[in-house]
Amino acid sequence: MDILQLIILALIQALTEFLPISSSGHLALAGFFLGWDYQGLVVDLALHCGTFIAVATYFRDELMKIARECLRIRPGVALNPDQRLGIGIVIATFPAGIVGLALGDAGATALRHPLLIAANLAVFGLVLWWADARRRGARSEYDITLPQALFIGCMQALALVPGVSRSGITMTAALFMGLNRTAAARMSFLVSVPVTALASAHGAMEVITGASDVPLDTFLTGAVLSAVFAFVVIHFFLRHIGRIGAAPFAIYRLLFAGAIVALYVGRS
Repeated sequence: MDILQLIILALIQALTEFLPISSSGHLALAGFFLGWDYQGLVVDLALHCGTFIAVATYFRDELMKIARECLRIRPGVALNPDQRLGIGIVIATFPAGIVGLALGDAGATALRHPLLIAANLAVFGLVLWWADARRRGARSEYDITLPQALFIGCMQALALVPGVSRSGITMTAALFMGLNRTAAARMSFLVSVPVTALASAHGAMEVITGASDVPLDTFLTGAVLSAVFAFVVIHFFLRHIGRIGAAPFAIYRLLFAGAIVALYVGRS
């Protein structure tokens, strides 16, 4: 894989992982539109490793505070907001971890069909638009209860199907639970940390153990490029999501779904 292709993929990953438009769907279809073979799941995981680094860096102070507070949890003592959020993030990780293990690499790759991606982009884009349009909440991510965190985790597991969008479906769930736009985006970022860390570790082990033919320097370069681009995207998105809402992203998803179908039919 040449460096230009890797830069393009890293840009796609950075732009689409945190915007609610499906990074896995875009990565799966990059070659479909640009005329190259699918780069493989391990390269996708390298790019996700970069976005994990970006989120962990951007939210480092908040994550460290949550971790410190969770170490102070004692039986019989009520949880404070940081502790409840920390436990909620852990709980939200389990559904995606279980589903990811059940699917395996072969199952995850098999789901990358253009028409399935197009359908998911359209359907879940409309659901996000509806959730955002009807929002009446003013809650923050610290107000999420543990059962609600589990529900967000189940929605995050659904995003293992390309086109659903991990950030999109978790933001949709958070908006339905009464979080404001910025808090819904922040919750989406925070629950992504353990899941993307696990996925990144899996990809790295595939390379290190020789189970994948992706060179280590390609994996590392993709991760670094993705991390740099993603850090900028996170800052922009959190700064502007409260003002612009979900409508532009939903419209983009519908247009992109239409383009996928048109190109697929045209090539059939």
